Amino acid sequence: MKRAIIFFILLVAVTAGAGLQKAAAQCAMCTISAEQGTQNGNTQAVGLNTGVLYLMAIPYLMIAAIGFLWYKRYRRSQASLRS
Repeated sequence: MKRAIIFFILLVAVTAGAGLQKAAAQCAMCTISAEQGTQNGNTQAVGLNTGVLYLMAIPYLMIAAIGFLWYKRYRRSQASLRS
C-alpha cells in the first residue's frame, strides 16, 4: 500500500511539473497572439476568447449532466424504497 501511495505522489509530481512548462508556453503564445491581433485591427482576439469560453464550458456542462442523472437515479431509488 505504501508503494502505491509513493508511486501515485511521484506520478502526480512528475505530471504537474511537465504540465507547468507547457501551460506557461501556451499562455504566453496566446497572449502575444491576442495583443498583436487587436493592435493590427484583426478580430483574432474575439475568436480566441470564444474558443477559450467554449473549452471552459464543456467540462461544466458534463459535470452538470452527470449530477442531474445521478440525482434522478437517487430520487427513483428513494421512491421505490418508500413503496
